[in-house]
Amino acid sequence: MNVSDSEVVLSVLQQAGYSLCSKITEASLILVNTCSIRDNAEQKIWSRIDYFKSLKKRRKGLTVGILGCMAERLKERLLEQSVVDIVAGPDSYRDLPHLLNELPGGEKQINTILSLEETYADISPVRMDKNGVSAFISIMRGCNNFCSYCVVPYVRGRERSRNPQSILNEAKELFNNGYKEVTLLGQNVNSFNWRATDQQSSFKEDISFSKLLEMVAQISPQLRVRFSTSHPKDMDDSVLTTMVKYSNICRHIHLPVQSGSDSVLKRMNRKYTRKEYLLRLEKIKKMLPDCTISTDIIAGFCGESEQDHLDTLSVMREAGYYTSFMFQYSQRPDTTAAQQLADDVPPRVKNSRLNEIIALQNELSHISNKADLGNEVEVLVEGFSKRSKAELSGRTSQNKVCIFPAGEHKVGDYVKVKVTSCSSATLKGEVIS
Repeated sequence: MNVSDSEVVLSVLQQAGYSLCSKITEASLILVNTCSIRDNAEQKIWSRIDYFKSLKKRRKGLTVGILGCMAERLKERLLEQSVVDIVAGPDSYRDLPHLLNELPGGEKQINTILSLEETYADISPVRMDKNGVSAFISIMRGCNNFCSYCVVPYVRGRERSRNPQSILNEAKELFNNGYKEVTLLGQNVNSFNWRATDQQSSFKEDISFSKLLEMVAQISPQLRVRFSTSHPKDMDDSVLTTMVKYSNICRHIHLPVQSGSDSVLKRMNRKYTRKEYLLRLEKIKKMLPDCTISTDIIAGFCGESEQDHLDTLSVMREAGYYTSFMFQYSQRPDTTAAQQLADDVPPRVKNSRLNEIIALQNELSHISNKADLGNEVEVLVEGFSKRSKAELSGRTSQNKVCIFPAGEHKVGDYVKVKVTSCSSATLKGEVIS
């Protein structure tokens, strides 16, 4: 999401006469797009702010701005920092040129007003990924779920869906410019809902996420379509039916579980049970047997017992995740968990449980990859492998990284590869065609 937002910011600034430079030491304006999901993410920003102080001493006239979620959450504290000139929340990017123009007056500038309508639908993002193969398309903003541990609804506002015509136009433009893959982004894409009665609607019927997914897939069979993130309570059969219908919709679903314990899920306000989650996985595997599942897991949430932890390990085994994003719980100020629940799992226990989760996921990833040995997979080439210019690297429809001899192939090609070996992280193979 921050990559997508940064591309919107770059578009706004380019229209105001700014240009992107390759080295931070050459910049006259530094903007940091921030995340507040975990405390560690914020700590990194404070460290960067200290670094910017040294830059400002060497570069007269350097302007520093903090954008995004941290700007929304900690605006007063950020403005107290001598190095910070501008603070702008996630819905204030259009105002950046005005804020910059006002700086010479000597006052620090701030705009952290959250919007009920802003989706930046009319802004064409300036792509920062130079491979020209894959791109993000933000389809909605905000979140209405209010999971007890999460700051997103407070710093990014309530859910609002983007005009689907603008999404289709962006996807078509990307494909016409040579991109081969788009990822539809939202805090909860499955709750995308564009009403036909909405202002400036060119559609005579409501557009759900499954319908939007179908329309993007119909642009071309040569355009891969991904999406993230899905909330288990909203992941319905209509999305799966659309995926079955279109082979260019990638066979990968990111479905955060967070915990395998019903009592923890209830305290997290996740609005589904372990059984309901596993039934959803069962339906996915039945309708899309070649689909991989990835997830998010929090270790050591408030009140988590050893049995709760074991329940998480067991749901991981049942799900057979091919990869996971795994973190220790860090209490976020102003959330329900911070206000009403005790962060009572000792740090050493959190760390121990996280290490167990990571170890199990490494096993599951290896099992998932070994299942592909001898299989033929289609790889979309994204670049050279990290180890050798004689090898190319790309991803399969299942979002698995695959490395193979380069030969005459190039970035952006679809290549048929037979998998000959693997690790827990990657597939390796030989070119078939």
